[in-house]
Amino acid sequence: MSFTITPKAEKFMRMMIMADGGPGAGFRLSVSPGGCSGLAAEIAVTAEPLPGDKVVPHGSVKLFLPAESRILLEGVTIDFAETPTSTGLVFQDPKQKSCSSHAG
Repeated sequence: MSFTITPKAEKFMRMMIMADGGPGAGFRLSVSPGGCSGLAAEIAVTAEPLPGDKVVPHGSVKLFLPAESRILLEGVTIDFAETPTSTGLVFQDPKQKSCSSHAG
């Protein structure tokens, strides 16, 4: 399993765990196919992994990843973006063609 988490994304995850979790809490990242990046994600801070989740330490963050997410995240870069319209994690999947926004 090989994916990248940028320092900005790791900081965001760490801050969420500090705000919403207790000792031993982790960042659960459940990814499914969909969205412009090719991936849609459900994220949550949880006290412990759910059955079937794999605990993956990444820097200062403990990730809880379901089986399907581990497959879908292969080769993906997880970044954090803050724009006027949205704030959150951004998935850059080199296997997925991005949405085009051509007018008319």
